[in-house]
Formats: sequence, structure tokens, C-alpha cells
Amino acid sequence: MEAVRLIDKPSLTLTREYAAPPERIWRAWTDAKALSEWWGPEPGGAVSVAELDVRVGGRFRICFGGADGNAHECAGTYQEVARPSKLVFTWSWPRTTPERESLVTILFKAKGRGTELVFRHERFFDEKARDDHKRGWTGLLEGLERYLAGESRI
Repeated sequence: MEAVRLIDKPSLTLTREYAAPPERIWRAWTDAKALSEWWGPEPGGAVSVAELDVRVGGRFRICFGGADGNAHECAGTYQEVARPSKLVFTWSWPRTTPERESLVTILFKAKGRGTELVFRHERFFDEKARDDHKRGWTGLLEGLERYLAGESRI
């Protein structure tokens, strides 16, 4: 019965190509200092906390944004860590909806001189949560592109 409910949950998949090798993009996702340089869906949404224990069973916590006084905090647990090709982790918003845990899978595939990143977020509570996350993840992946190109986030 549980499997049926998971299948019915909304999900989203975003695919991007970056002009950087998989190892560099992996580092952007798994090194706290690098992640702090680009994380956040909008420019100026600085990261105040980036705690990453990148190993199966390790946890992460990221606090970002807050220009309006409302910082966002996300957290989760790494489920699969296969450097530099696959990263799987749970996802939640501990301050607002801690009971809503979803799952993120990121594939890093070498493509020519660059990388194809396939980002899948599944097990959303509802379609509104999926749509809100799609906007956020789209902005975040654009920030990653700017970071990889050496552009400032300000």
C-alpha cells in the first residue's frame, strides 16, 4: 500500500548542461565553502550556515536568504554518495514543515567537455509544493551556472 502512495506523489525532473567536468560540479554540491558561493535561488541570498557531512547517513543543514529577515533552512540525510556521479539525499524544511520529507537524486554525467546534471526531486506533499520547489530549484541551478562561469552572485 505504501508503494502506491509514493508513486502518486508529485515529482519534478530538471536537466541542465554545464561547461565544467563532473568533479567540479560534484565539489560545488559537496564542499561547504563552494556551496556557500552559489546556493540560493536569488542573487544576494547569502548562505549563513552550510554544514555538510557527505557520507551515507551523514546529515546536511543549509541556511540561506534572509534579506527580508526570513532566512530559509533546509536539512536532510545523505542516502547515496557515489563521487562524482550520484548524490541522493532526503530534503525537508525543519522550521516550517519538518514532517514533509522528500527525496532528491542528482546525477552528474560527463558529456563532451562538460557535464549533464539530471536533478530529480520526488515525494512532494502536493502539487503546490512541487511547483514552489521547481521555481526555487530553477533559480538555484541558474546560480550554479553563474558560479561555474566565475560570475559573482551579487
